[in-house]
Amino acid sequence: MKNITLQKIPAFLFLLITLLITSSFTSTINNWEHLGSRTVNYRLDKDVIKVTARKGGFKKLKVKVTGGSLNMHKMVIQYGNGKKDVIQLKHNFSRKSETRIIDLKGGKRIIRDITFFYDTKNLSRKKAKVHVFGKH
Repeated sequence: MKNITLQKIPAFLFLLITLLITSSFTSTINNWEHLGSRTVNYRLDKDVIKVTARKGGFKKLKVKVTGGSLNMHKMVIQYGNGKKDVIQLKHNFSRKSETRIIDLKGGKRIIRDITFFYDTKNLSRKKAKVHVFGKH
């Protein structure tokens, strides 16, 4: 009985170490923070997501669309210091698609809000939901 238990210990330790290494690696890969979401109002051609300074400074952004589809033209990022960046997206989002990773100029930036400009000429029957994620 002791012999069987002693044989299982190295295998258990190996699995435990592998699990710890894998979980710490995935947490560094997936550390995107959800900054906000907005359900598209098809009567408007733009939406604003407010981001507070409490969330800190961000170096990268990405946008994900769920629900319906959407033609995104651009987004305007308003920083805490009053400056703006206009990011041309010109992207047709299908359900569950996302943008490339967008590197913000100037390192970590406090974001006040993000305005999206889009159209819905793609005749999607479902309302799209725009999600913004940031990386510190």
